[in-house]
Amino acid sequence: MGREVGLDLGKPTDGPVARYINRRVSRRITYLIVRRNIGITPNQLSLISFLLALLSSYLYLARLPAVAGVLVQLSSIVDGVDGELARIRGLQSRCGAFLDAVLDRYADIAIVVSAALYSTQLLGFWVLPVALLALAGNLLVSYVHLRGEHDLGVHPALVGRIPAVASRDVRLFIVFLASLAEPALPGSLGCSLVALAVLTHSYAALKVVQVLKMGG
Repeated sequence: MGREVGLDLGKPTDGPVARYINRRVSRRITYLIVRRNIGITPNQLSLISFLLALLSSYLYLARLPAVAGVLVQLSSIVDGVDGELARIRGLQSRCGAFLDAVLDRYADIAIVVSAALYSTQLLGFWVLPVALLALAGNLLVSYVHLRGEHDLGVHPALVGRIPAVASRDVRLFIVFLASLAEPALPGSLGCSLVALAVLTHSYAALKVVQVLKMGG
């Protein structure tokens, strides 16, 4: 088991949280599934990750931010297991990648919207336009990555000196940390939406510039 866990099932485009935190847990889950021959598919794991995100959204609305944040991070970890299992069992497919991407976008929307609704009760309605910017930034980062690969044949996260600091694993980890801090520091979750808005739009703009320079 120790040798297996040491194997790298990650991707070159992994963000820092996925590479140094999430994969340490997700690899163990993946190898547990393989060693015990558990009959679960990558698509089913994608659905489980999505359902965890939906449950976290409900818990934000139920005013349980810390528990919701834990589920956000767990959803992020399970989102890595589906790809690892697909790679180790040779089950990679375009349909699976498509389903995973669509469910991830819906999960992101649910998490940001519910976190914003929770935060408005403490900070006021100014949180809503900030949340819209954060949500747009989340989707924009994913779109820039997608179009870079599709149109130019290169993943923007691999271009330039700026690492993937706004990748999905990082964004969800920010929400996770803010959610844990929220009971002791009310307003932390709302501040995390401001951080997401700034981070995602800055990253997307810089990556567009870097990719265009490379293409030019």
